[in-house]
Amino acid sequence: MGQQINPTGYRIGISKNWKSRWFADKKTYADLAIEDFRIRKYLEDKFDSAGLKDIDIERSLNEVKITVRVSKPGVVIGRGGTGVEAVQEELAKMTKAKVFLTADELKVPETEARLVADYICRQLKRRLPYRRLLVSAATSAMDRGALGIKIRLAGLLGGSNSIARIEQIYRGSVPVQTLRADIDYAQIDCHLLYGTVGIKVWVYKGEIEL
Repeated sequence: MGQQINPTGYRIGISKNWKSRWFADKKTYADLAIEDFRIRKYLEDKFDSAGLKDIDIERSLNEVKITVRVSKPGVVIGRGGTGVEAVQEELAKMTKAKVFLTADELKVPETEARLVADYICRQLKRRLPYRRLLVSAATSAMDRGALGIKIRLAGLLGGSNSIARIEQIYRGSVPVQTLRADIDYAQIDCHLLYGTVGIKVWVYKGEIEL
């Protein structure tokens, strides 16, 4: 079986849920989908330093509830809650509905696939050796409770004069074909001076009772 599928999309409706939850008719669906895209883009840029994992958007008739999962909620909340209020005011300009923003803290950021990928990307931009980064990230995730991790890099890993290649590391077990397995997956593009390096991370956190 050579076919490949996104591990998160594969499990939606079984062990994972949609990141946007709302219903709209044909006339308003496209506008709301674009609105969601703009909200996500703004929040990703705004909370890049807060260790952002994902953004959940839930809509009712006249309200939009947004939940951001971050490793540093203090960056989102700000002093005395002023950070949330400022962001809500900016988001209110993008939508006609009333906006509510909440921040959830990630207890173990070392086992979150998106944060692992972001960490590797930041270190690659600092010209750190990629093999050392792979070993460090994988070891840290296993030490903090992950049952398995796989990290895959693809691109000009050796600099501008090298040939594009793939480098990957395995630790533990990553049963991606098992639907009850809780697989946290992330894929990002790391833009370096000499080209783009693709980063994919799979983290196995255990089994979920269906």
